[in-house]
Amino acid sequence: MKSDITIPPILPANPASVRPGVASAQVLKLLSPLDGLISPGQSAQAQVLSLKQGDASFQLLLKLTLDSGRQTNVQVSSLQPFALGTLLNVSQSSAGSLAISIQQALSSAAAPLSRLDLQQVPAGTLLQGKVLSTQVLAQTAAQPTVYRSLVSVLNSALSTRTLTLDSAQPLRVGSLLSAQVEDAHTLNFVPLSGRQDQLALAQQLAAQQSRQGSLQGLLNALQKLAPGGDLPAPLRASIDTLLAGLPTAPQLSSPDTLKTALLNSGAFLEANLLNGQTQTLTPDMKATLLRLIAQIMPGLPANPNFNPGIAASTQAQAMPTFVRNALGMLGQVSAKPQTGGFPLPSRTLHSGDGEDSLENLLKLAAAALSRLQSHQLSSLEQSGRSAEGNLLTTWQLEIPMRNAHDIVPLQVKFQREDPPEKETADSPETRTIKDQLWRVELAFDLTPLGPLHVQAQLIRGSLSGQLWAERVYTAELIASQLGHLRQRLSDAGLSVTDLDCHLGTPPQGGHTPLEQRWVDETA
Repeated sequence: MKSDITIPPILPANPASVRPGVASAQVLKLLSPLDGLISPGQSAQAQVLSLKQGDASFQLLLKLTLDSGRQTNVQVSSLQPFALGTLLNVSQSSAGSLAISIQQALSSAAAPLSRLDLQQVPAGTLLQGKVLSTQVLAQTAAQPTVYRSLVSVLNSALSTRTLTLDSAQPLRVGSLLSAQVEDAHTLNFVPLSGRQDQLALAQQLAAQQSRQGSLQGLLNALQKLAPGGDLPAPLRASIDTLLAGLPTAPQLSSPDTLKTALLNSGAFLEANLLNGQTQTLTPDMKATLLRLIAQIMPGLPANPNFNPGIAASTQAQAMPTFVRNALGMLGQVSAKPQTGGFPLPSRTLHSGDGEDSLENLLKLAAAALSRLQSHQLSSLEQSGRSAEGNLLTTWQLEIPMRNAHDIVPLQVKFQREDPPEKETADSPETRTIKDQLWRVELAFDLTPLGPLHVQAQLIRGSLSGQLWAERVYTAELIASQLGHLRQRLSDAGLSVTDLDCHLGTPPQGGHTPLEQRWVDETA
């Protein structure tokens, strides 16, 4: 749903004019009284650096330039908002106030815009801004209420400029908004969904990553538990189910086993719950971790100083209503993270006294849960529209697998790129749909090969791939087997256009590019 925001005309100002609605002798109250700030009979130039709306007034941060050339910042309160960058001449009437002696003209770079320049921001441009102030305009009884707001633009060619906007609804001070340019005087407000709120997502991702821990930390600790032990029967059953469900590397070469492992990785738990697919909860990794946490909590010592961490307390105290808790996490994973979240770095939590204690298991389980959610948040961050307008959908997850006696996490990322549909010239109803481009990335550390990173792209049956190995022996071994790999891919019906192995790690960046365009989409 969209609503109109209008830009009211602003009368041009000159050096001796007074801004409409501002008294020529308005007094600004100093929040911290300063004696002798400005000498009697003298004035100083002030520039508005920031604006914050209070209950009955506005708080301004002013930069004063005194006659001596010295500059200082002061905080004042005002009954009238001033746009960022506004220039004023002020004198000090008392220790606790500044008088505006001359209302200087707003500089062209600081004056609130009276209209939009469609050469700079054409119709359809999405503007993002931060609300600096909101006030109700005086209206007669027969007229609807109109709210006037000052908004600082954060993007486009108008970045740092201020808009004066009139709207039928109040805009919350400090909030971020997006609006699409309709014409020189009208914007269409576009509500921000959770997936578009990048600030909220970045905060959530940072919180998750700060407390996440590698999955093998928990799984190795569970493997070391004594077979009998004194654990409650339900907890022991959950642990046995978790460990028994870990696939081996050869098993993951089976398409059916790989599909099951991907679906049970925890990345799709919330979607399954929303679709009513509760039968998938038993093998799901995230559901198992939630259940494990719920079963550990009752056995903890009643120690008021015990604090297993924010993640554990947040996720576990609402148990055993675990399904409802999992649904509530949709708010945590439906926001949009920082690019470059693949692969997640290995992170091992240091164990305290008694590695098999319930307190330690709870810490490890909570850290593992946060790691799964970090993958989910990274998936959301890397989904959306590319600079070319293509729709990107990303699934990032982690599958723990057995390699002999070790447990190795296999990090996987799938990304699908859908070009926008285009209408044909003959018939607007006829749309041309281009082929989807698929990207796949794998990251794992197998003994004795060491860390490996694989990237591949697939479009119309044509595949290109790059492999990176951090050990010289491994890179040479893979390079010697590339011909065999190429033949296996060809036997599977794929046309291999590029296949190389490199020593080291992939180039870092928002999206890791290959050394050449793998597939000519116009061919």
